Amino acid sequence: MNSLLQEISLLVEDFGSAPKLEEMPKRTLADKGIAGPTAAHVIEDVHTPLNLAYLTFTTGTSAFQNIVGVTYAELPARIRASVRILERAGLKRGDKLLVTYPPLVNVFSGQALKDFGLKWSFLVRSSRDAFLAALYKERPAAVVGESAFLRAALTDAKNMGVAEDLPKGVKLLTAGTPLDLELLPVAQELLQAEVHDLYGCQEIGWLAMDGIPVRDDIELTPAAIRGGQQYYELIAGGLPMGDSFPCSESGHVCNKAGKIITYRRERTYPEYEMIVKATTLASAVTLNRVARSILRIKGRIVKVSPEVQVNAEQTILELRGDPISGIEIPSVTITGPVQTEFFDTMVQAQLDYQQNSKADPVWTKRS
Repeated sequence: MNSLLQEISLLVEDFGSAPKLEEMPKRTLADKGIAGPTAAHVIEDVHTPLNLAYLTFTTGTSAFQNIVGVTYAELPARIRASVRILERAGLKRGDKLLVTYPPLVNVFSGQALKDFGLKWSFLVRSSRDAFLAALYKERPAAVVGESAFLRAALTDAKNMGVAEDLPKGVKLLTAGTPLDLELLPVAQELLQAEVHDLYGCQEIGWLAMDGIPVRDDIELTPAAIRGGQQYYELIAGGLPMGDSFPCSESGHVCNKAGKIITYRRERTYPEYEMIVKATTLASAVTLNRVARSILRIKGRIVKVSPEVQVNAEQTILELRGDPISGIEIPSVTITGPVQTEFFDTMVQAQLDYQQNSKADPVWTKRS
């Protein structure tokens, strides 16, 4: 037996710069604040890169559910948007929040709810009966859930004759799908509830509440005309969302001050192409890495112009209509720093990754 290898075998059990499996840091559902049941998922342990704050996934309303990575650089803006929603809803520190679908916490980020001082809980089972039971027992100040689910559950309560025993004055924060307008009269009749319509996505976080933006980098640009009405593409931090909405001076059904009619959402066709024309980065190589990172963790295609200007004072992005569709859409230029905040945040995340690379010693690309 080789004595040196024997000694190494003993030493690696007790010492080493790389961790053993049981020594690896762990981020559980409870750590993320989403430790509740759903009927649509399994719980699976994954190796998550240390450069990501957490993993989540899209809802799958327009395609397959896709994994989304959330970087640490994004969290401050995501938390600011979430706090604006909670404040506008009139919630306060110590209030109870009932979440009917756990992954919705990821749109806020659990950290936002902690910072605000809310206490949140989930259903025992992902069912309408479980929702009514939780509403009756916990008597939360607010509920976060999908509007058609809430409307169906409250209708059940009315049909069973138990609505009178449910708490009154609850705030319903609806999200995940376009607002079911039939919820509004039901919620008012049975709970005297205030209904709010949240629009956002797992990739970026909350974008609007009751037709009013909750981020400073939101921009609307004309998209296709549908049924004789002009629709507008929503741009968040320079990235087109692929969603279009009509805008109305008469206001959103939940707040007359809101001009974006989010409950009449349509998928944008043709979609915009995003091209980077100028960057504050000194290297086009790093910029191309940013484009690939956005594609991989946000599912958005970003193209870099061959004549891109580096070392610019501010980011300049150009949105162009898809020429294959044959439908002409005027190009839109978005100039930073305010209107390109999200894109610039992803640039910073890429720089952070390159400067603090988290690599495993067994994975070497050079000898």
